[in-house]
Amino acid sequence: MVLEHNLSLVNKVNRLLSWGHWFTFFNILLALVVTASYWLAEPLPQTVTGWSYLLSNWLGHTAFLCFLFFILTIFPISLLFPSQRHVRGLGALLATLALVLLIFDAYVYSSLGYHIGNTSWQQTIELMRSQIVTNLRNFVLIVSITATGLLALQLTLSNFCWKKVGRLQATQTGRPIWVFFVSCFMLSHLIHIWADAQLNQDVVRQDNVLPLSYPATAKSFLARHRLLDRQERASSQQQQLDALDYLKPVSMQLHCPSPAASSQQLTVIVMPPLNADDKQHISQLGLRQLAPHFAPVQRDEALGQLLFGQFVAASQIPALLAEPPFWLQQAPERFGIEVAPSFPAVPTWLHHYTQPEAPVQLRFTDDITSLSLPTGPLLLVELTANHNQWKMAPVNGWYRWPALRQQTQPAATLQLDVLPTLLAYAGCDSVPALAGDNLLAPRNLPKIAISQHEVYSFYKDKLVIIREDNSFGVWSAATGLPLNERFDMPMLVDALQRLPALNHD
Repeated sequence: MVLEHNLSLVNKVNRLLSWGHWFTFFNILLALVVTASYWLAEPLPQTVTGWSYLLSNWLGHTAFLCFLFFILTIFPISLLFPSQRHVRGLGALLATLALVLLIFDAYVYSSLGYHIGNTSWQQTIELMRSQIVTNLRNFVLIVSITATGLLALQLTLSNFCWKKVGRLQATQTGRPIWVFFVSCFMLSHLIHIWADAQLNQDVVRQDNVLPLSYPATAKSFLARHRLLDRQERASSQQQQLDALDYLKPVSMQLHCPSPAASSQQLTVIVMPPLNADDKQHISQLGLRQLAPHFAPVQRDEALGQLLFGQFVAASQIPALLAEPPFWLQQAPERFGIEVAPSFPAVPTWLHHYTQPEAPVQLRFTDDITSLSLPTGPLLLVELTANHNQWKMAPVNGWYRWPALRQQTQPAATLQLDVLPTLLAYAGCDSVPALAGDNLLAPRNLPKIAISQHEVYSFYKDKLVIIREDNSFGVWSAATGLPLNERFDMPMLVDALQRLPALNHD
């Protein structure tokens, strides 16, 4: 009797496991329909290699996720509690919840550009809150119909696989199917290893499209075995960054539909790096300290960001500074520029735009002790920073501007923010929009800047720096101290939303 009972138990477990494998296979087919939507939210590849990686990664990684779900849920339940009705029903319920979660993640990814997770829960909750507030009835209706329909489908699949498990096994297609999916999974990783070593962006940019995707990389492996020269790789990456549209000068148009925001002149004073005596003198003038203001360490690059509101490749900066910016050419009557004779190394055309009555005044001075402050709104910033490791670093900034004081100040401002602030005060805006913020009306997006092939992203007090060798670091923007945090992909994706407006020839 004991032997018969044990054989019966073994047969039940084997039948449940066979059912579980086929149930997982049909759920892979359902999951493939859902995961296909991730690719609709991204630009499609342009090369055969890119398409090969897309298809193999889509098939292999989706199958991996479903099989991992089977191993973690249905498999142990079948071993510990081999009751076919309960296991089949519980498996259908768990599969429904998993597919609902996958659909929700696909929706979040298409809306925000990143997956749900512990680093993006705030943005996810905000997205859900906005949907519930704006259209609660449709939200509840869609979720209810989707969940009910999926549960009915899962119960049908579960019952079908249980009744037909013998016939399905007799087809002897199970092993070839799993070999196919495993081959796709391995092929996708091999393609990614090669593409990562070759800097094939058509493949590498697909890294985070699918959830829980961690493709194998060649960087550390090849460098460890001296099969990859990091300096040569950095040089190749610099060439690719230089070729990006975001790092080329952009033609812009100035629209000035309204007069200046106030009858008072706005004065922005730009200074070279100050010494201790200069800082002490300014601190006695009764000005308020600006939030940490980041500027490039290179002088020409700082001028380019200040005067043009753009970050461009180093090779493009001389051509950028050779001509006056669009706002001076298209509305010179709204802007006045004063340059002290002793202020070093500025373009000669800056001396040709003296407009004492213009509503916005930009002054370059290095004589701080004899500085006379105007009566209107005032903003003072240093032109360049000084740092041993960072290409952009905090500089000193002060202001006397009631409207700015009333604003909730961000954790950090950028040199890129100066020009949008000047244009807005003059009653103008640029098309396309600049990457920086008007300090009086900042956008609710992380900031981004590119300096000497390094990417800087700011959100609240968090500063993420991605170096030219693809390593990264996270710091406090206010203190400069390193933070024990991992790379925040949602923050960078949000910051990149500032860039498409600049992608114009």
